[in-house]
Amino acid sequence: MDDAKLDSALSRRMFIAAAAAGATAAACASAAPEETTTSLRPKVEKGPAVAPDGKEIRAGLIGCGGRGSGAAMNFLAAGPNLKLVAMADLFEDRLQGARERIAARAESGMEVTDENCFFGFDAYKRLLETDVDYIINATPPKFRPEYFSAAVEARKNVFLEKPLAVDPVGVRQIQETAERANALNLCVGTGTQYRHMGSYVETYNRVMDGAIGELRAARAYYLTGQLWYREPKPEWSEMEAMIRDWVNWRWLSGDHIVEQFIHNMDNQLWFLGERPVKAVGMGARMRRVTGDQYDFFSVDYEMESGLHVEAKCRQIDGCANNVSDFIVGTKGATNCRDTIYDLNGEIVWQYDQNKVTWGRQEKGSVEGVEMDNSPYVQEHINLITAIREGKPYNRATDTATSTLAAIMGREAAYTGREITWEEMENSDMDLGPEEYKLGDVGFEAVVPVPGTAE
Repeated sequence: MDDAKLDSALSRRMFIAAAAAGATAAACASAAPEETTTSLRPKVEKGPAVAPDGKEIRAGLIGCGGRGSGAAMNFLAAGPNLKLVAMADLFEDRLQGARERIAARAESGMEVTDENCFFGFDAYKRLLETDVDYIINATPPKFRPEYFSAAVEARKNVFLEKPLAVDPVGVRQIQETAERANALNLCVGTGTQYRHMGSYVETYNRVMDGAIGELRAARAYYLTGQLWYREPKPEWSEMEAMIRDWVNWRWLSGDHIVEQFIHNMDNQLWFLGERPVKAVGMGARMRRVTGDQYDFFSVDYEMESGLHVEAKCRQIDGCANNVSDFIVGTKGATNCRDTIYDLNGEIVWQYDQNKVTWGRQEKGSVEGVEMDNSPYVQEHINLITAIREGKPYNRATDTATSTLAAIMGREAAYTGREITWEEMENSDMDLGPEEYKLGDVGFEAVVPVPGTAE
C-alpha cells in the first residue's frame, strides 16, 4: 500500500494520540544530547543525474545471483565509460545465467570474456588478480566481510550490498577494513538505497531543518510475503544446498531482520542520528519451508536519547503487508519518504510526485520533467562520481552500525533477553562453518528458542 494513503488513513484522533504518547515517553526519558538535535546535523545533497565522464572504470562482479546481476546492470547504467569485465561465483551455472541476463539487457559495457569467469570458493581471489578497479560484492552476506577485506588489500574501490555481515565478528572486520580503505583513499559504497532516493533526501533535509521539531518516537515496519526458497536436490551436498538457498539460513543471511529489515534500520538511524543502546524483542518460526530462521520479529529499541523505535518485520504469505517508516516529533510527523504532517495529521508538505516515477538516468528528465533515478542506479552514480572527482566517500562504517543494530534485534528475539549495544560490540559470535568446502557443513542448524539460550 502507498505510504501516503496508508498514513492519511489514520484518524486525526489516532494521530494526536500517537504524537502525545511519543512526547510523553520522551519527556520521561533523559533529554537527547544537544549535538544530536536535528538542527545541528548536516543536510544531504542529492547526487547528480548521471556520473561524470572520466577514465574507464572496469568492474568485477563477485556473487552472481539476482541482486548481483541487478547491481551489475545498475553500475553499467550509471554513466559513461563503464565496463563489466570479470565475474566470479561459487557455481558456474549461476554465473553463466547472470552473464546471459546482463548481456541481454545492458545497452553497453558488458565485456566479460570466458577467461575472466571464475568459479569456486577462491573465485574472488582470482578475479581480484585481473585488471578490475571496481568491485561489486553481492555474495551471500556471510562472505562480504572477507571479500571486502581482500578487495581493499588489492587496492580496489568497492560497492558492498547490504547487509554487510551476519554476526558481530563480521561487523568488526567491516569496520577495520573501512578504516584501511580510508587510509588508501579508496571509495566504498553500500546498497542502502533509501539514502540515495531524492524523495528521502529532501524529506530528511526538511526534518533536519526542524519541520517536525524534536524527534520523540518512531516505528519501522517491513511486513511482506515469503521470499524465494530452494529445496535441496539429491546431487547437492549440504554446503551447496545451503548456499543455493542462502536467504533462508541464519549463518548465510543473518535472518530477514538483518538481510531485509536492514533498510528500515538504516533509515531510522539516519533520520534519528543515534544508535540503540538496548533492545527487547520476540519472534517465531511458523510457516518457513527451508532453513533455520524466524518468520517474524517484533523488537523494541531504546535509543541513546531515550527515544523508542517500534520495529516489526515478517515474511509470511496471506497477511497484511506494510513496508514503511514513521517518525513523530514535537511539531509534526513524517513517513520519512515523501510527506510531512502537522500534529493534526494534515499534510503540510509533500515531495513532487512527478519526480518519483524514475526516469532514464542518461537524460535526467522525461519530456522536460525532472525525474529521480532508480535508487539502485543512484547508488553507483554517487560512488562513481566520488571516484572520478577524487572525493572521500565511504558508506561502510554507517552501514556496519545499521547491520549491528539489526543483529542486536535478532539476538533479543532469539534469546528473549535484553541485549545491549555494548554486548554486541564485544561479542565473539561468528556464525557458520570453520572451513568452506562442498560437503557437510560440520554443524547442526537449530531454530533458536527464547528463554533457553545461555
